[in-house]
Amino acid sequence: MKSNPKPAKAAQAQEPQPTPARRKPLSKAKRIAVLDILAETHPEARCALDHVNVFQLIVAVVLSAQTTDVSVNKASPELFRRWPDAAALAGAKQEDVEGVIRKIGMYRQKSKNIINLARKLLDEYGGEVPQDMDALMSLPGVGRKTANVVLAVGFGEQRIAVDTHVFRVSNRIGLCDEPDVLKTELALMKNLPEDRWSEAHHSIIWHGRRVCHARKPDCESCPIRGICLRK
Repeated sequence: MKSNPKPAKAAQAQEPQPTPARRKPLSKAKRIAVLDILAETHPEARCALDHVNVFQLIVAVVLSAQTTDVSVNKASPELFRRWPDAAALAGAKQEDVEGVIRKIGMYRQKSKNIINLARKLLDEYGGEVPQDMDALMSLPGVGRKTANVVLAVGFGEQRIAVDTHVFRVSNRIGLCDEPDVLKTELALMKNLPEDRWSEAHHSIIWHGRRVCHARKPDCESCPIRGICLRK
């Protein structure tokens, strides 16, 4: 006669894991020094997406999600030649737009987004891009980062758009210590002078692309290595 199996032991309750200690950001003087050094190191830092007006800018930024600016710049001349404004793009067939931007990642969804974006601009804003955060974020394919880029580059407002480079570099070097993109944006707005927000955005992006790489940062040649908190 087989014996009854022993009852399984009750799973031991897991002890709560300690919250990682927050790292204190750089001092105000050092944060300013970082901005000065990055501005001097990357004087050419600017929006890398080719555009001639705010409409082209917002479309290009929507297309740049999870793909390179270089890829967008290869496709955008033909895109804007055929559909130069919101009225033209609103009337485009999705398959035609797809054919032009096919080499860009997620081109089907992005084609749908930019056509619907153009239609909403035409229906609700007279074909013009609105200079308002909430209005921008109501457009198809436009999130907080895209809206900040449009307000900064297109309208000259002081904004900090946090993409993967800004998030990684800012937290790595000690401009802030935050767990997500939104908290990073808010912390940078608090920690950096408002009249340098847009400048900081571009300088940090260029530094992330050219020096402070994600997997293997070039710390030996980094101009802020004496200040950076990454050890």
